[in-house]
Amino acid sequence: MRINIPTASSIARSNQTYRRIVDKYRPDLAYYESIYRDLHSNPELSRQEKRTSSIAVNHLKTIGYCVHENIGGYGLIGVLKNGHGPTVLLRADMDALPVRENTGLDYASKKTMTDSNGTEVPVMHACGHDVHVSCLMGAARLLHAARSKWRGTLICLFQPAEEFVTGAQAMVDDGLYAKFDIPKPDIILGQHVFCIEKAGVVALSPGPVMAAADGLKIRVFGKGGHGSMPSLCIDPIVIASHIIVRLQTIVSRELQPGKVGVITCGKIQAGTAVNIIPDYADLELSIRSYDTRVQKQLRDAIERIVRAECNASRSPQDPVIENSAHAPVTVNNVDQTESLKTSFSDFFEDNASAMEPLPGSEDFSVLARAINVPSIFWMLGGCNPVKWDEAERSGKIGEIPMNHSAEFAPAIEPTLRTGVDALAVAALTFLKLIASPA
Repeated sequence: MRINIPTASSIARSNQTYRRIVDKYRPDLAYYESIYRDLHSNPELSRQEKRTSSIAVNHLKTIGYCVHENIGGYGLIGVLKNGHGPTVLLRADMDALPVRENTGLDYASKKTMTDSNGTEVPVMHACGHDVHVSCLMGAARLLHAARSKWRGTLICLFQPAEEFVTGAQAMVDDGLYAKFDIPKPDIILGQHVFCIEKAGVVALSPGPVMAAADGLKIRVFGKGGHGSMPSLCIDPIVIASHIIVRLQTIVSRELQPGKVGVITCGKIQAGTAVNIIPDYADLELSIRSYDTRVQKQLRDAIERIVRAECNASRSPQDPVIENSAHAPVTVNNVDQTESLKTSFSDFFEDNASAMEPLPGSEDFSVLARAINVPSIFWMLGGCNPVKWDEAERSGKIGEIPMNHSAEFAPAIEPTLRTGVDALAVAALTFLKLIASPA
């Protein structure tokens, strides 16, 4: 069914009802705090989220959701049909990162796993997906308990492989919207914890909120030989080094002032020994912007520079340039976002704020683009409030460990409570509310 956009007046009338529902049916969060600690201690790499998935499956089944699992890997959905009304999908991602944790927490991860290249690596929830899973599990219980207060269909989706930016598309390709007897979602909602904001804060804005991202794998070729005789070789490490330096001029010298673009070389690999000049060098890049035209400009400039540097260095063959990943820009639908901003502002009061666009990327919007429905994505603050206030007073907010850091450590509370409440309030904003004030 077509979702009705709540008006400011209707939301204002409903907000006390939202608060009564959430306060009345909010589950015991101590249980979800223990789930969070367990997930944090037992992270799983992308496409290997078997244990995490099973925890979510068992939880949803116990509550009373109809569960469909192993979608696009270890993805799953829990479906709660509750009469005639809109269909709202809430999403959380599950995977962790190949990072060795250095938080000093008593529940810190000490886990290692074998990655997709066959290498044993440390694993850490360094991007807060353990928070996302715990919050969605809590919101699922809250909304199930409050089912007498609303009508519609609720879908709780737990997604694999977000860090590869492939998990959402994998679920779509595996029949997420075709295989199962579920209504087409009218709106898709999600959140992400960041320690660049204080725990307890929810930040939301319309329009672009996270950048598009493309991954590139590049191989440049040389002529290998003995390290003592570089004149008889063509050194691909030197070629790669020139490329990396030259790439830094694209944003500063080619991109129109005011446009946003980021090019990062996150990986360079070449050679096997100190006295051998190798035959090739590999680079892996990420490109980010909020505009598809800028994204293409950056991609074209990278290819031009790579080919030119190889030609200038007498590379014996053309470089290989391959796309390795893609995530579209995350854009919040304007009308629905304004409605949710009103709900959040009334519910969270001073802890509701505007969300500045972030250069990080997500595949969240793939779930909405696949069926041409609106989506909204908001930021959940995670930094310990005391540490945040100290950092703000001393001008050291930039020193707070951010996502993907080995020291990334969201405060358990009030982060979990805020995340559970935000998902519940967002769902109630777009479901058919039938609650009375009592």
